[in-house]
Amino acid sequence: MPKVACLYIDDSGTRNPNHNPSEGQYRDWFALGGVLIDEEREDEVRNAHAKFCRAWGITYPLHSVDIRCQTSGFAWLGTLPSNEYQRFMEELSELVLSVPVIGHACVIDRPGYDGRYREKYGRQQWMLCKTAFSVLCERAAKFARDEGRKLRVYPEAGDQTADRALRSYYAELRAHGMPFGGPDASKYTALTADELRETLYDLKFKNKSSAMAQLADLYLYPMARGGYEPDYRPYEMLVARKKIIDALISDEERPHLGIKYSCFENIAQPSG
Repeated sequence: MPKVACLYIDDSGTRNPNHNPSEGQYRDWFALGGVLIDEEREDEVRNAHAKFCRAWGITYPLHSVDIRCQTSGFAWLGTLPSNEYQRFMEELSELVLSVPVIGHACVIDRPGYDGRYREKYGRQQWMLCKTAFSVLCERAAKFARDEGRKLRVYPEAGDQTADRALRSYYAELRAHGMPFGGPDASKYTALTADELRETLYDLKFKNKSSAMAQLADLYLYPMARGGYEPDYRPYEMLVARKKIIDALISDEERPHLGIKYSCFENIAQPSG
């Protein structure tokens, strides 16, 4: 059997390129991303996740937005004394930072995308998930190849339309390679269709009950927000502990291997 790396994917934001953002939303992005892990180390993550949940009596998924906002299953966080709340956050952070995973993502600034492509393509603009999924899978496949591994891709299951779209993007990558053309494509040295077909080993959907899917969720928000706010504390912690791909590669490699911050031209932060 070949050695395999696994990419667990969650999404954040809406995939529609010209929607109106929600009131109070921090920034208007669409992101796909999560964690890469060597397949043989997945049990370490599941065991650490189970230990943390047992310690806090949690019998439901660790959901990033509910933890941040103290809503739904995590409304009880708002009732804790400050020292207990701090202990919970410290232990959750240690879970996220100690497990043997690497964060990876593609984050698209929706206003930037809309401004770049609406006049040219109008209603024919791609849904943002096509760009994000293609970029993320290709970069993760490069990383897996460098490690001598195949790549399994595990998105979190959503509605039937969204899942069907991801299946079609995956099939297109294996059949035809990256969907982007034009003069800019060559500088990113994208994998060929043959290389992607050789590396992309499987696509299966995971439910939120999956410990790995929950880790993908916990990683994605700080990676997305970090593109706008690199001093956002959870993002800084991931960087400091070398838990995201950008902290493990050179500056020269980031444009074609690191987290992709797409259409960030009008954002006053450096992007990959």
